[in-house]
Amino acid sequence: MIDQIYTFFNIEMIYIWLNFGVLPFWFMLLFFPQAKICRIFVTSVFPILIFAIIDLYLIFKIFNNGFNFFDVFNLYLGLDELLSIFSNNYYATIIWIHFLAINIFCGSWIVRDYQKINMPKFFAFIPIILTYFMGPVGLCVYWFIRIFFSKRIDLYD
Repeated sequence: MIDQIYTFFNIEMIYIWLNFGVLPFWFMLLFFPQAKICRIFVTSVFPILIFAIIDLYLIFKIFNNGFNFFDVFNLYLGLDELLSIFSNNYYATIIWIHFLAINIFCGSWIVRDYQKINMPKFFAFIPIILTYFMGPVGLCVYWFIRIFFSKRIDLYD
């Protein structure tokens, strides 16, 4: 049974599951942000916990394949070194997990924040979509909308 699970969750299958598995979280953020299920499963630590478990599994697979983990620190030496790390499917998937986790975290923060300041949902709809595709851009667009809605600038909130 364990061997079947181990062979089923190869790197391609994990990548596909990640891409389709994150969509329900984003649909809840967009269409049901007030629902209790959204608070439990999306704006909590739950999606980050899932990503962390998958991350640890991939790190375990990397160590089992005998890859030197300290070679990863070479990515700071230049763009060519970064591209060489992306040639390893496991590291590329780990970096993709980080991208998905950070974006879902930012999208969750946007939802909690606009609910906290009583902003209408439709003002945050476009920034949430932008955060899904281009995390920092969506967050920045939301921040500018938030400034005009709340008529104040909070740099630390």
